[in-house]
Parts: sequence; structure tokens; C-alpha cells
Amino acid sequence: MSNESVQSETHSKTARLVEISNQNCIAIVMIDNPPVNALSAQLRAELFEALTTLADDEDVLGIVIACSGRTFVAGGDIGEFGTPKQLEPPLLPDLCTLVEAIRKPIVAAIHGTALGGGLELALAASFRIVHTDAKLGLPEVKLGFIPGSGGTVRLPRLVGPEKALEMILSGSPISAEDALASGLAELVSETNLLADSVTFLRTFLDTKAGDLVPLRERDDRFAATRADPSRFEALAKGLIAKVRGLSAPIACVEAVRNAFVLSFDEALREERKIFLQLVSGPESRSLRHLFFAERQSNRTRKDIRARTVKRIGVIGAGTMGGGIAMSFANAGFSVTILEMSDEALSRGLGIIERNYAISVSRGSLSAEARAERLARLSPTTDYGALAECDLIIEAAFEAMDVKRQIFSQLGASTKPGTILATNTSYLDVNEIAEASGRPQDVVGLHFFSPANIMKLLEVVRGNKTSPDVIATALDVARRIGKVPVVVGVCHGFVGNRMLTARAMENEALLLEGASPGQVDKAFTDFGWPMGPFQMGDLAGLDIGWRNRKAQGKTALIADALCEAGRFGQKTGRGWYLYKDGSRDPQPDPEVDALVEGAARRQGITRRAIPSDEIVERTLFPMINEGARILAEGIAGRASDIDLVWVYGYGFPAGKGGPMFWAAQQKVIDIPTRLDHWFKNTGREIFRPTRELETLLR
Repeated sequence: MSNESVQSETHSKTARLVEISNQNCIAIVMIDNPPVNALSAQLRAELFEALTTLADDEDVLGIVIACSGRTFVAGGDIGEFGTPKQLEPPLLPDLCTLVEAIRKPIVAAIHGTALGGGLELALAASFRIVHTDAKLGLPEVKLGFIPGSGGTVRLPRLVGPEKALEMILSGSPISAEDALASGLAELVSETNLLADSVTFLRTFLDTKAGDLVPLRERDDRFAATRADPSRFEALAKGLIAKVRGLSAPIACVEAVRNAFVLSFDEALREERKIFLQLVSGPESRSLRHLFFAERQSNRTRKDIRARTVKRIGVIGAGTMGGGIAMSFANAGFSVTILEMSDEALSRGLGIIERNYAISVSRGSLSAEARAERLARLSPTTDYGALAECDLIIEAAFEAMDVKRQIFSQLGASTKPGTILATNTSYLDVNEIAEASGRPQDVVGLHFFSPANIMKLLEVVRGNKTSPDVIATALDVARRIGKVPVVVGVCHGFVGNRMLTARAMENEALLLEGASPGQVDKAFTDFGWPMGPFQMGDLAGLDIGWRNRKAQGKTALIADALCEAGRFGQKTGRGWYLYKDGSRDPQPDPEVDALVEGAARRQGITRRAIPSDEIVERTLFPMINEGARILAEGIAGRASDIDLVWVYGYGFPAGKGGPMFWAAQQKVIDIPTRLDHWFKNTGREIFRPTRELETLLR
């Protein structure tokens, strides 16, 4: 499914989407359904009609299916999902069956992207000729279902089950060169795709017309896997481990396995059955919600032009600054990194070099690419070196006086129009902006650690931030592969403000009878990659400790751990014990004793706490805070909050984000829950807002 598969509203629904021409017995079926030739109900009907006519035309010896515009069929029409249009015949499986059944050679001439249903249509053809710019893939798993029109059955017959499994489970497209090498394509066209496709078809008709073997009758790519399926099963196990908690990847493995275990028709029937089960399920609804949320968060007003950004400045070469610099260098930007001393600069560059070296050792980055990225970094201790930068991102220590000083200097020394961004996690962007003397040029760009990996970017809009600065921030975010979400100014913005609300129950649960391991297990069973205590140990407990002290706040157990020098993994002790440098958390009797002693002193009678209570007592206060954030206009849409939590904090994507998940929980009676918890704890867990009650109604 292409990110652009929803059709343009301006395209006439009555215009013909398929035209046929003839070049000396070769029929050219030209699809024209802008902007991305998505397989709408109208296009399916017209294409089915055209191919049915050509199948019976004795003057037609071969067929080329091609597309006008910038791409081949880029996928199904996502805009028709869940509507009657989606079920209008002919369905895509019927169209693919027709293409396959026509006893004439058919070439799919592919340029741009052939994704999802677009690639499934091409797989049903006899041959695939691809332009050098083509990308081919089956990304359905990213929307919570499997290819449902023969993709899991036909693709393995061309590229082998192992290659097919990698493509289908990753959902990522492959290049034209890869398609040729793997057997998915017969030829790569470097010039005129249509002419090359016609020439290929004529040559086949002149020399090999009798050798057209339907794909359903080819299973030579299965021989090795059938003889020894262990490699396939090991590959499947490894790929599934990377996407735990989701059912669609498991179903993809089953469907590809069916391709070489069952007959062709049986495998097709099973594929369709699995597809229909998944596409109507909660996981797919959640992932489709996130798909549209991401599209919406990227939109900017068409009348606002982004500023030109070519050179980046980053102030601070620590963990966050280094990660930000890598994000831009990876995307091809030239980056100037500023530090206050040569020692700090050398230390930061050393970490960046080690990070790239690790990528090279793992095979995810070539040595040449590593050298190119490092060459884009220009280290300096001189503010003057930032003079030509178009965007400067400050990633200094989280203290207002430090940031005000930096922005005062930047405001006075940088060229007009340079965008000045702060990476603050909590501080007031408006106060920082005023220190610059040019608040219209200031924006918050809150990256998440590790910045070169995490996809979320909170774009913090100050009171005086210019609209073209926001447009530029969104444009730059897309260019470096981030998911940007525009938020307003408040303490912690969206993500950290809600995280604070969630964390308020963590220690209370411990004092009342839960253990760190039990709380973390409740979280991972829900679908989080890890629980709050394990996450705290990974990030470092001293970070939260410093933040609490700056706000005059305390946390009974966490503060005691920090006072004892227990900062998490980096000290070998935190909420858990990490023996001999291991990252494997082990329960620590000292922590249990600390918690039990604190509970005793506060007169708390400890009890067994069920997992569902742990989940609800931590999630609903945070969702309640999200409802407040919406009411205050800090976030523009509930779906924006969902993006923040899925891409920044690991909320399980299969549940769609906290606000979407909460809206599905119609059976939860919050007043009854609050009354129950009050009887157990003697205190008000949280006070629900009207917005939360509306969300759950």
C-alpha cells in the first residue's frame, strides 16, 4: 500500500481509467488513474473488461499492461477501505486470476512503485519488465494484514520462499536491480520502458511462444526448501522475533509456508481466508488508524512555503547532539557540530565513529557509506562556524540559563532567516525564543533518544513561531525519516507530560504489593517492548532524579535508589541488579526490602495486585492527561497523541496508540473502577475529565 494510494479528489470519477491501443498485434493496456494509479473499484472494473475483451481477440497475440503518470499501480485505494466500494466486483483476486488465465503472454511494464495490490497484479502477468527507478514490494503487514490477492503464493514461485518471506515480513520494497537478480523481473529498462516491453514481448512471440508455462505450474524454486525446510523455519523465527506482539507477521509466515506445502489453489484459498480475518480485526484497524494519522500529521498549508535548508548546525556533541548530527548526516546534509571544548568535541566524535563502526560490523552500513557520512560532519569550537547554517539545533544541558545564553548568542550572530531550534524535553520554548531576540525564527525540535534511530520528532510551536518555520520543520523531518507531530508549549509537551501522569502510579503499585518485575510483565504482556522500571534502568534513574529536584518534587523509592548510587544499567544496579555488566535484569532483594520497609512506615497493608489493575491504573491517568492536552489545544488531534506514543515511547502499534485504544474500551466503567480503587488504596487515583468520559462513551 503506497503512502499516496488515496485518490485525488479532483480526478473525475466518470473519466475512462483504461485505454487500449494496438501495435501490430501487441495490445497496450494503459492505466491512467492519477495520482498513483491505485486499484479503485472503477479501475478494477475497467481493467477486467479490457482484458476479457483482449483475451478473445484473435488479432491480439500479446498484451502489455502499463501506467501513465509517475508510477505503476502503487497499491489498493486505501480510501475505499471499510466502504462498499471495497467490495464491488471484480475484486482484485478475480482480476489477478483473469490475468493469469489468459493464454497469451502478458508483460507488466513497471516504473515508479508497484506495491501491494499493484505488485500482486504484476505477479499474475507472464513477465515483469522494470524501469531502473522501480521499487517493488508487499507492505500489507504494516497495515496489519497479509497480501490477499495471491502475493504470498505467486511471489515465492518466482524468488523462492526465503526471499519472499523477507520481502513480505519486512514490507519494504526492493530495487529494480534486486528484482532482476532475484527472479522477480526479466529485464531492467534504462530508457523507454514501454518500447522495451513491446520488444521483449515480440522477441518472446518470435522465438518461445510455445514455452509459456503458467506460474501456477512452476515450483522449481521450492525444491531446496521442501528437501530441507530448516533454513526457512530459522529465518521465520528470527524475523518474527523482531516484531513480537503482532499477529500479521505470524500469518505471513503461515501463508508463505502454505505456498510450498499446499497446492496452488489451496494456498490461494488459505491466503484469502487469513487476509479477510486480519483485515477486519482490531490490529489492522489500529495500524490503519496510525497510517492515516501519520499522513495527517505531515500536512502543511499549501500557501506556506518552507525555507531552504541545506546546512545544519548542532550545538552539543553529547549523546543527543551526536544522534541528531548522525540523523542529518545519514540523510545527506552537511553538519557543523559545535562544542565548548576540544575535549568534549573529541569525545562526542569518538562516540559517533563507534556507532557507525558498529553498523559496519553488523553489515547494515558499508565502509564507503560510513566514510561519506563522517565526511559530512565538521567539528568546531567556534560559534562563527555556524554563520552559514540554515538550521541550528541546540542540544545542550537541560537548564534554562544555559539555553537562554546560547539563544541570545545565536540570535545576534546568525544570518537572517536561519531557523533556531531547541531540543529541550521540558523547558518553556517561548522563554528560550525571547532570549534570541527573534522568536519568529525559533521552534522546538524534540528528538527522542537515540536520535539517529527513534522516528518521533515533536515540533514545538512557540507563541511567535512563524508558520513557514513550522512548514520547514515538517519538511526537514520528512527528509531525515522522522514522523513529525506539531505540539504546543507546556511542561513536557505531549509525550513527557503524559509520561509523568503515567509514572505517578508506578511507586504506589510497589508500595501496595506489586514488584518491579510484576509491573514490567504487565506492560510487556500488554504489548510494550519493556516496562517502566526496566526502561528507567536503561535510560538512567539519575535523569528523572535531576528533573524532580529541579521542580522541587520527590519520589520516595526512586530517590532512595539514586541516593544510594543506583542509577540503572550504567551502575549495575537500579530497580534491578545487572551482574557482571549484563543487561539482563535480575530481581534484587535489596529493592524488595526497601519497598517493604517504606510501606510499613507509611502504614500500607500490601496485597496481591492483578495485572489488569496495573495496566488500567497506569494507562488511564495518562490518557486522561491526553484528554486535557487536547482540550488545551497543545495537540491538535487525538491521532497526533497516538503517533507521539507509538513512535516515541513504544506504545504497541497493534493497539493504535493510547487515545485510539481508550476509545475502543467501551466496556470500561471509569467511575466504578475509581470507586473500586479508592476502596483498595484510600485515595483518588485520578480525576477524570469530561473529555475522557466523552472518549469512552
